[in-house]
Amino acid sequence: MHHGTITSADGTRIAYTAWGAGDPIVIIDGVTAYRATTPENAPTAELLADEFLVINYDRRGRGESGDTLPYAVDREIDDLAAIIGQAGGGRPATVFGWSSGGNLALNAAQAGVPIARIALFEPNAVVDDTRPPLPADYVEQIEAAIAAGRPGDAVALFLTAAVLVPDEMVAELRQDPAEWPVLEAVAPTIAYDGRNVGDAMSGKPLRTDLWDRVDVPVLVMNGKDTWPFLATAAQAIAEHLPTATHRVVPGEDHSTTPEVLAAELRAFAKGA
Repeated sequence: MHHGTITSADGTRIAYTAWGAGDPIVIIDGVTAYRATTPENAPTAELLADEFLVINYDRRGRGESGDTLPYAVDREIDDLAAIIGQAGGGRPATVFGWSSGGNLALNAAQAGVPIARIALFEPNAVVDDTRPPLPADYVEQIEAAIAAGRPGDAVALFLTAAVLVPDEMVAELRQDPAEWPVLEAVAPTIAYDGRNVGDAMSGKPLRTDLWDRVDVPVLVMNGKDTWPFLATAAQAIAEHLPTATHRVVPGEDHSTTPEVLAAELRAFAKGA
């Protein structure tokens, strides 16, 4: 295992950890998450390091990575391209995204980043009325709260509108001296994921041109005992992509175990 940094196209320094050697598998975290807060990534990488170069990086604005404003989805696509090109040596990469990190992976492939395969765990979509859609002005509301110096309100809006956490649970979480400051620290980046998800959580079918240039193999996974709307989202995205396979794997509450994930990624990256 080693730690390093790369420089993205706009000069932002992106910090990463790498394990092993071989063809790269790049892990992208979802909203609010980064290397220090995603316990599944390191053991997953260790299980794969015998055959692959596994890279997990802090998305811009989180952990040890820098940030350059104003934000644009294209800048995060540049970050992933730089990770593949610099940390991954430019070899054909399998890119794995947790949650909205999966939406970023698809957006990057749509934009032409050289990705060999894309694996997704419970990517974000709301295409019907099984749950409320994201408010049309969700990103604007998040950004307004940040601009007004109210990061806690941005976190609360994310939890209630995107994750559907009840208000009383959010009020309880706001009193948590360990968890809440960590969320507030990355609150400015919540809108980044909102912009990556775009209109995929609008309650309407996915736009036909959303990922119409994604022509590489895609594996869409969801946990067997996850929240129902996340299983629906995984199925909708898999059905939308002609090259996708949908797999239900052991897991619950929007996560799975390193053992399950590593086995799936190993087989997928090897074309099995």
